[in-house]
Amino acid sequence: MDIFDSVVIGAGQAGLSSSFHLKRLGLRHVVLDANAAPGGAWQHRWDSLTMADVHGVADLPDGAAPGASRARANLVVPEFFDAYEETHALPVLRPVAVDSVRSEGDLLVVRSGTQEWWSRTIVNATGTWTRPFVPHYPGIEGFTGEQWHTHDYPGRDHFRGKRVLVVGGGASAVQFLGELAPVTDTLWATRRPPVWRTDDFTPEVGRAAVALVEDRVRRGLPPASVVSVTGLLLREQEQEAARLGAYDDPRPMFAAIEPDGVRWASGDVEAVDAILWATGFRPAISHLAPLRLRSPRGGIQLDGTTAVVDERVQLVGYGPSASTIGANRAGRRAAVGVSAFLDGEAVA
Repeated sequence: MDIFDSVVIGAGQAGLSSSFHLKRLGLRHVVLDANAAPGGAWQHRWDSLTMADVHGVADLPDGAAPGASRARANLVVPEFFDAYEETHALPVLRPVAVDSVRSEGDLLVVRSGTQEWWSRTIVNATGTWTRPFVPHYPGIEGFTGEQWHTHDYPGRDHFRGKRVLVVGGGASAVQFLGELAPVTDTLWATRRPPVWRTDDFTPEVGRAAVALVEDRVRRGLPPASVVSVTGLLLREQEQEAARLGAYDDPRPMFAAIEPDGVRWASGDVEAVDAILWATGFRPAISHLAPLRLRSPRGGIQLDGTTAVVDERVQLVGYGPSASTIGANRAGRRAAVGVSAFLDGEAVA
């Protein structure tokens, strides 16, 4: 039986960083990627998202990230990842969609269809892109207009001439309003009033925000986004939408969806042609269900990147490491965690 030191699931920023550090530590591993090509979730993002629009792509270890430009992010970042995999000869297999991970004695068995990989540890780096979240509201199935999610956003030109309701209180909602308000009529609904930053987003502020999210996963709570802690900031490319008043009157969430619009809590109905759900994603971790990692509080309790329930499991790109910078640091931490576990296993 061929047994790996570790199996990395996912080849986005966190997975590639983990693989680099596992290789540096001399640990035999394989990276399983569900995508047919390099690039992680970046290859699936909308065409109008440029490198100047994204909130930063961090360097990979020993690999400088591309800078801001008007080039499409869904082309530039995959090219960066592709070159990185080749330069560092990372052992990536694709396309391999993992169905489940189960425990067999001291080993973990990673299954994809009829294929299996046996390993002493795993590093889960599956992110969130494949699990878009849309909250359920009465009448949602009967809406006769268009419904889109960030996951499927077709670009602003598709919405010209349509009245668009953007739903959500995070960075994606702000970005969509920035794109759409200059070319069409927009409304904004959010469950929580937006919290705007007026000060500089310094590294110290970023570290403090990540620490708050880390505290949640340390206590076994479902992870929150970092932006929910840091607040929102309008960038240069959103100033025209701000001038047009796109951010001036965010509405509290509607009570129901009607065939041709939404019904507010007041009972008033507002007609819209499209609803754009910028309501985020959930961690793509259903394949880990056989390991029973969830705490009674709904999340996976972590000590750093190590699952408290099963120290053979490292999670990266989860909670505080969901950003590209956080994912990079987490990759190194996970590799060290794998090495420490294997050393302890050897001693035992």
